[in-house]
Amino acid sequence: MTARIEEAVVDGVLRGDIVARHVRGAVADQVSQLRERGVALTLAVVRVGDDPASEVYVRHKIRACEEVGIASRALVLPAETTQDELLAKVAELDEDDSVDGILVQLPLPDHIDANRVIEAIDPRKDVDGFHPLNLGLLMGGRPLLQACTPAGVMVLLEAAGVDATGKHAVVVGRSVIVGRPMAQMLLRAHATVTICHRHTPDLAEQVAAADIVVVATGVPGLVRGEWIREGAVVIDVGINRRDDGKLCGDVDFAGARERASLITPVPRGVGPMTVAMLLWNTVLAARFRHELGHDGADGPLSPFDL
Repeated sequence: MTARIEEAVVDGVLRGDIVARHVRGAVADQVSQLRERGVALTLAVVRVGDDPASEVYVRHKIRACEEVGIASRALVLPAETTQDELLAKVAELDEDDSVDGILVQLPLPDHIDANRVIEAIDPRKDVDGFHPLNLGLLMGGRPLLQACTPAGVMVLLEAAGVDATGKHAVVVGRSVIVGRPMAQMLLRAHATVTICHRHTPDLAEQVAAADIVVVATGVPGLVRGEWIREGAVVIDVGINRRDDGKLCGDVDFAGARERASLITPVPRGVGPMTVAMLLWNTVLAARFRHELGHDGADGPLSPFDL
């Protein structure tokens, strides 16, 4: 497979669902090859409580695993599960050599410290890419497992033929899930990166100066169309539900599309890439654990590398 996927761009709209389909195909190929080498992949997904949204997300992830041949193990714990009980379950999965990846679905109940739980996951099995060690390795330029959403954004840019080298990238959002790792990945791609957020006083001016804009704030329509520089690439990570039940992003799509050379829609944009990259991280975790992958010196493999 070539890095560029021509069908993913239609009238300036970069369709993440189409790129995600190609990534899932690459994952399925790798799963088959690893199985021939005696490596059968398993992803363990832990959910605590009965949050409806979490239940839907977990169901989608389990289904995605089935489609590419990754075995899944769904562990549903009651809402009253204590932190110590959850940590014990994570420790059990850490020691289980048949488990390649561990995902603890967020959010967790209020009485559980999510940071402690994430820190308890073996970094080699941290397919969400949230462990402090994995975040630190990314910062140090030797990443192993990267946060799925920003990693998916980088694959989207690759699929659209966007070279970040020498570009000015503005990341609007500073979370450890998207914004901060996104900035580091763009830096590794040789972009000059500015990090902004909803409290940046000159946000419009910062966005207007960008060649690449990535927005992940959870604020519907925060970035207005007229802020976008002519020809810029706009990646909208936000997904929000409006009063009428429809989904929208953090960017004024209609206005931004008039000025951008490329823009991701909501839905069918970044969202499908997050799940696809979770599957890819499970492949990478298995490769690393069985000494079949890179050690991080050159960064983790892209789905287009194999």
